[in-house]
This record gives sequence, structure tokens and C-alpha cells, in this order.
Amino acid sequence: MVARPHLSTPEDFRARFPIFLQKVHLASCSQGAVPVDAIEALDAYRATLREDGADWDRWMEQVDAARCAFARLIGAQPEEVAAVPSASAGAAAVASALFPAPEAAGRNVIVTSDLEFPSIAHVWLAQRNRGAAVRFVRSENGVIDAARWLEAIQPDTRLVSAHTVAYTNGARNDLDAIVRRAREAGALVFADAYQGAGVVPIDVRRTPVDFLVAGALKYLLAIPGIAFLYVRAEVAESLFPSVTGWFGQRNPYAFDPFHLEPAPGALRFQAGTPAVPAAYAAAASMALIEAAGVERIWAHVQRLAARLTDRLRAAGVPLLSPADPALRGPQVAAIVPNPDAIAQALAREGFVVSPRGRAVRLSLHYYNTEDDVDAVADALTALVRATSA
Repeated sequence: MVARPHLSTPEDFRARFPIFLQKVHLASCSQGAVPVDAIEALDAYRATLREDGADWDRWMEQVDAARCAFARLIGAQPEEVAAVPSASAGAAAVASALFPAPEAAGRNVIVTSDLEFPSIAHVWLAQRNRGAAVRFVRSENGVIDAARWLEAIQPDTRLVSAHTVAYTNGARNDLDAIVRRAREAGALVFADAYQGAGVVPIDVRRTPVDFLVAGALKYLLAIPGIAFLYVRAEVAESLFPSVTGWFGQRNPYAFDPFHLEPAPGALRFQAGTPAVPAAYAAAASMALIEAAGVERIWAHVQRLAARLTDRLRAAGVPLLSPADPALRGPQVAAIVPNPDAIAQALAREGFVVSPRGRAVRLSLHYYNTEDDVDAVADALTALVRATSA
């Protein structure tokens, strides 16, 4: 178990992130700022290589620590969480257990949306070669009306894939309504929480999705190489993924090539050797998030998102992200001419942001302040006006 630092204010949290000595980090939707805790954890891993060479017991303890930390963040049990290399790897393992599905004749549709992150959508599209059909729910002005989800989920639906927060603009889905409708239709629900986990409160008991995935490098404030797949216990035991490996077996250390015996619970969705360095960093960063408390983090981020939205709208900068606070996530997306050039100009002024499509995404975490919000709003407004002049 990683020791938790004492954190009572956003200022305490911010002090753990060296980047703020020189930059204003507003790109958690792409790569979160990395705390000194994760950097020290990576140093500890490096020390094991230098001093011990192959300390697999200690390394696997860190993988389990990361899994357990993620389970606590979403209200799950540790055995309901698998460590996977990426969100798409988690989705592929789930898909391999669901398709082809001869036992579910007439129920072969995957319902997803046009705001699905491509890496996940591509996994679902690939299942068309294995008997699946894919039905897309369409957004309007960057938001998907809940009624469109409910209409798309029919008795022919096997899986519903819905993001908690859209990567494009931070818009949130009504996941509770989606889950209720899926239950009525007899469908399973896969939630992509990559753009919310660590900032937006998640409770898989209150909102009983069947699968949920999130990676460590965004709002969980770690590095690439590890993601976490939640599989509801009752569902896991009925599924047998064909995307597997030795860490997906009941006894990985049996080294038995002749028999396939899936591990209990979500662990059967694991595959090969996990990314140990990424697990070290993820365990340390999630300990920091736990110490701050996701509810406290979310309240702070909502205040900042409202302030940034109001500042940009007052300046006449059009937004791709929702104006309605009930639909808004931890990101404000500003529609600007040449987003890549604007992002580069902001970088020269010390702001780390993330362009995507026709917008510059400004994402917020507990380490951000009102001063950050005001400064980037002023800088972005000035750049947009200069570009449009």
C-alpha cells in the first residue's frame, strides 16, 4: 500500500507537481501532470533493477496495489479489476468474450456513438468480422441527447458502449439512463471512463455498468502503459475471453501450455506480463488522488470549469463544450482558427494545452487554480483576436 501524503487544499495538491514551477498544465485530457510521488516511484523501480535485478514479487505487489487503488476509486472489489496495457486492449478482451455469440441469436448489435474515442470504436468495428453489427448514436452540437441512446438500445443489442466524458469536448453522458435502458433490453454496458476517472466521481454499485475501463496517463496522473478494466463479478464468471495470456490464468506460475484455466473474476481478462514501471507510477498517483478525495476534486474542477466557460463566452470565444453545467465534464473546448497553431502559441507563453479537431481543449484538475483559468482565458482570447484581425 502506497503511503498517502496529507492533502487538505488544492495548493497542497499542486505542490506535488514539479511542472507548475515553469508551466501552467491544462492538458489532463491528453497527459496529466505527473506528481513527484510518481517520479519517486519510478526511481524506486529503477533501484530494484540496479540492486536486485529481477524482484518479481515486489513488482507484482505494485501491480496489485495499482489494481486495488483503482477498485477503491470506482467502488469495486479488487477481484473485479484487471490490469491491462491500454483501454483498447481491455475492450478487445471484452469483445473476444462476447463475439461471435451463436448462443445469443438475434442479439448481435453493439451500440456506440460518434463521440466514441476511435481506439475503442475500432475494436467494436473489428467485431463485424465476427458476426457483430455496429449502430452509432449521433451527437448534435457536441452533445448526445439521452433519448437517442434509449431509442438505439433495442432487443437486438448485445453491448452498449458509452463514454462517461467525451474526449472531444468534455460532454458527459447520462450513464444512469443508459444502464437502465440496457437492463430493460437485456444488453451489457461498457463504460469508457478514461476522460473522467480521477476527477469525476464513479460508483459502479450506484451505476451498475458491466464493464468500465480507464487508463492511468490522463486524470489518474501517471504514465502510459497501464489501464484498468472493471468487470462486474456476476458477468465475469460467465465469460471466457480468447484475448488472454499467462496473467489471465488461475495459476500463471504453473507454466502449463496444455491447459487453459481462466482466473477468477476480472483477472481472466488480463493477458501478458504487465507494464511494471507504469504500475509503480499509477499506484503512487492514485494514492495522491485518494488522499485528496474525488468528491473534493470534482467540486473544485466544476467551479473552475464554470469560471473558464463564463470568461471565454464573455470574450466571444465560441465553445464546443456544453454550456449546461449538468452536461459539462472537466474540460472546456474552445473553437479556434488553426487549433494546432494556437496550442503552439500558448505553449510559448507557458501553457500546456491539447488541440483536437477544431478546438483547443483546456482540461482541469485539482492542481489548477483560478489564476490558471484567468491567465489562459486572457491569452487564448488575445490569440484568437489577433488571428481573426
